[in-house]
Amino acid sequence: MHLILTGATGLVGTAALDAMIKCKDVTKISVVSRRPVKFTDDRINVIIHKDFASYDKDLLDKLQGAQACVWALGISQTQVSKEDYITITKTYPLAAAKAFQSLASGVENSQPFHFVYVSGNGATFTPGRLTPFFGRIKGETELALAEMQKSNPSTLRATTVRPGFVDWTGHAEIKPFLPELGTFRSMVGSIMSPIMKHAAKSKWSPTEPLGKFLTGMAMGMWDNALDGQGVERLPGGFTIVDNTGLRRLMGLD
Repeated sequence: MHLILTGATGLVGTAALDAMIKCKDVTKISVVSRRPVKFTDDRINVIIHKDFASYDKDLLDKLQGAQACVWALGISQTQVSKEDYITITKTYPLAAAKAFQSLASGVENSQPFHFVYVSGNGATFTPGRLTPFFGRIKGETELALAEMQKSNPSTLRATTVRPGFVDWTGHAEIKPFLPELGTFRSMVGSIMSPIMKHAAKSKWSPTEPLGKFLTGMAMGMWDNALDGQGVERLPGGFTIVDNTGLRRLMGLD
């Protein structure tokens, strides 16, 4: 199966790429990235792309035959302006989902293109005065993807996963490939990891099972199991898996 991945040089994207490489049923990985990735594997095709709001014919030709995308491109709301955060978090994935719909059309027995959007714990459709900015924007993006799927059910299937505290500290294989986290963030991760793991498990998202889950979602491995606690479906079939659902399905509870 041919998969697309964005955000491969970030924390969640690195975990997803590690999982894709380990999955023998993944035959090609098209990494759309602003810069080279450190991973090496014969199945990886890195496509350097600068404008994630635009996808021309040349780029789409390189992606033909892809059946799904894990959209792990993202950034903290503390690192950019509000305008840039909206562009990265909302504008970019919506442009990609719209552009990628036709990619699987030439695949035998193809299904609608599956777009897996990595959102976050705290995303909401009903923001209030105390809702953090990221929660409102990610919620708006999810609703826009749901509407896009509802309008194009034959060509697009979209789902979203809302991980909590993303913990890389126990995932030895990806440590050489992680972005530079800085002394402060590394220290916070080391301190918070045992606290979240033992005192706030419902919000804990270790990277190894997270990467496996995102890859499995893209490949349709969870299609018959996406129900129960932590899973919500909107009219039109758009599926939301929050961190409790992720943990339950991956056997982390």
